[in-house]
Amino acid sequence: MSNTKNSPRIRSFTRAFLLAAAAALALPAIADPSNKWRIEFDGKADNSGVIELSLRPVNGAATSIVVPVADDTRENAVAQQVRDALASTFGSVYQVEVDDGEDVLVKARGGAADFEVAVIRNTVDGIDIELDRE
Repeated sequence: MSNTKNSPRIRSFTRAFLLAAAAALALPAIADPSNKWRIEFDGKADNSGVIELSLRPVNGAATSIVVPVADDTRENAVAQQVRDALASTFGSVYQVEVDDGEDVLVKARGGAADFEVAVIRNTVDGIDIELDRE
């Protein structure tokens, strides 16, 4: 036997919960922004593919770059390709450089807002990517 007394309360709660969930999804949060990121590459490409990265400043829109990677490309060359793509897209806002051969450092310039870096996709087998806030 169902309790119809609680039914309106349950529907009201469910509606409020769904609205709150929808609002949270509509406003994606930046988990832990930083003014400097290290993108570490490891390995060798076992196939041709792409690496897509996204940079999103606090209170700003995300911008993605897609870097094609050829089969048999090693981590140092991947880092240089990613550095070049990031620098050509974001060079006026972020300083981008290769460090230790296989790492890319991305630093906010001047008064640029802290930002988040995310790997959107990596279709290159054999190349591992690690993101570290610095």
